[in-house]
Amino acid sequence: MTATLIRLPLLAALFLLVLTAPSTSAGRAERKQKKIEEREKAIKMANMKAAGQDVVGMTKEAAELRSYELRNKKKKGLLKRREASLAQVLFPGASPEEYGQGEAVPAFAELVESKKTQLPFEFYDLPTCPEPSDKIKKRFRRRKNLGSRLMGHDLKLSPYNIATKQSKGCTPLCMVEIGGKKLRWMRKLVDRQYRIHLTLDQLPVLMRSKELNYAVRGYPVGFKAPPSYTGLKEDEFYLYNHLKFTVTYREEPEEFEGIRITGFDVHPVSIAHKVDNVKVEEGKILENSSSSSFPTCTRDSSPVNEPDTYLALRSGASGGDMKVLYSYEVDWVESDIPWADRWDVYLVGSPDDEIHYFAIVNSLMIVVFLTGAVATILIRTLKRDIAGYNEMQTLEEAQEETGWKLVHGDVFRPPQNNSLLLSVLVGTGAQIGSAFFFTLLASMLRMLNPIKKGQALTAVIMLYVLCGGIGGYVSARLYKFCDAKAWKKNTLATAIFFPSIIVGMFMVLNVFLTVVGAATAVSFLTIFLIFFLWACVATPLAFLGSYFGFRAEKIEVPTKTNQIVRFIPEVP
Repeated sequence: MTATLIRLPLLAALFLLVLTAPSTSAGRAERKQKKIEEREKAIKMANMKAAGQDVVGMTKEAAELRSYELRNKKKKGLLKRREASLAQVLFPGASPEEYGQGEAVPAFAELVESKKTQLPFEFYDLPTCPEPSDKIKKRFRRRKNLGSRLMGHDLKLSPYNIATKQSKGCTPLCMVEIGGKKLRWMRKLVDRQYRIHLTLDQLPVLMRSKELNYAVRGYPVGFKAPPSYTGLKEDEFYLYNHLKFTVTYREEPEEFEGIRITGFDVHPVSIAHKVDNVKVEEGKILENSSSSSFPTCTRDSSPVNEPDTYLALRSGASGGDMKVLYSYEVDWVESDIPWADRWDVYLVGSPDDEIHYFAIVNSLMIVVFLTGAVATILIRTLKRDIAGYNEMQTLEEAQEETGWKLVHGDVFRPPQNNSLLLSVLVGTGAQIGSAFFFTLLASMLRMLNPIKKGQALTAVIMLYVLCGGIGGYVSARLYKFCDAKAWKKNTLATAIFFPSIIVGMFMVLNVFLTVVGAATAVSFLTIFLIFFLWACVATPLAFLGSYFGFRAEKIEVPTKTNQIVRFIPEVP
């Protein structure tokens, strides 16, 4: 009987082994085949790169190479990561927009920004054509949140008229006169490399070059030519006043109706249109008028960048204001790239991305090296002290403490001065750390999308406000450990200390931003909303956390604190 009971588990294990053997071998063969396919694909992509294939074009080969380089980013999930499109990763739940033949597709103007300065401006701060009076359709509206208001993101309709599958040649837009301060300001913008950002169907406009194999967002206001190029004594500044838009789309009548936009490119051109003998009202939209008055801009022509026809940013011959004719053209091109892969080109990388990666790796290496050095010193010191304690032979030697054990009775002694400041700082740090932790957790769980910067900043602010109870609780417990009694003063200081410093700095910066006319200057309504969040949400939560913190038991320390403070000798 006993032998039979012993054989039963062995037979069951053997039976399970026989059943799982085919599946195990099949899985092993599948993994081997997958590795072979990955190796072959890597060789194929390397050969394509060696042959000079670009990664920013709208061809099938370029899209395939982009998809291969972004294969690690096109994965969803925390533990079991599966393949997905960038649209699913970056914009979960987003659905494509379909447009009918001839339907107007609004292009929105965003900020005018530069990497050389932190002062963005609005598109209509520039001397350009006036903003259209048309209202934005409901399907294209975006809700303004607190984060977008603080960052100055305010989408406005651009003056460019783009309709589905309706290409157009050179179209005059409006005439503008620039002079005096505006002219000098435009030269500064060009010198500081400001770029204009537009969006179409939520796609940022791209400047791409197949020859140089790069794609960057936005287009520059103009460009600067050195004296060696112009032959002048100083740098000359030129303005881009003509835009060539290329809109790529995909059309699949069997899958969906209409078209889906898969790309939005621009090629800026600087051209001095012949406008001397033409009388046009300044700022008037000229698109629906006859274009025969401008020989350099006709329906059948397409301006190009020629050194002889560049538009220089300088006053007229008689010292008056310079006349600028803004124009544009639109070209619709059908493409095989699916809607889900239209974001690939934006994440392939620009020429300066490698510099950022090197800087991040360099910082991480420094942190790891310093952490290792400090840990090595601490471990060697502790080992030496512990070895010394283990070698003590007599009781008298054991009673005489040396090294770091000399201060074990004074480590947890409450501070005699500035206990309030210590409690407030620790409580504020706990609040900031908690908000930071919950923000990372929300990003990992895909509850927060970092691509949508306005929503992300709003979430960070709301999480900090909601963590006010944690800051009040930690501050109150530490203040109680210091045997202090002014709990109301501690709670109020915890609630207003850090926010008052941040708001004070913010108000001073906001004054300067308002003076220079920056787009990030915040209105009074936004300031009032921030004050409302602090006064009606963060402060009550801080008092609630402080209430529970003072009701809790006093913090117990692992070692007994000496009643007499140890004398610390002066450093020789």
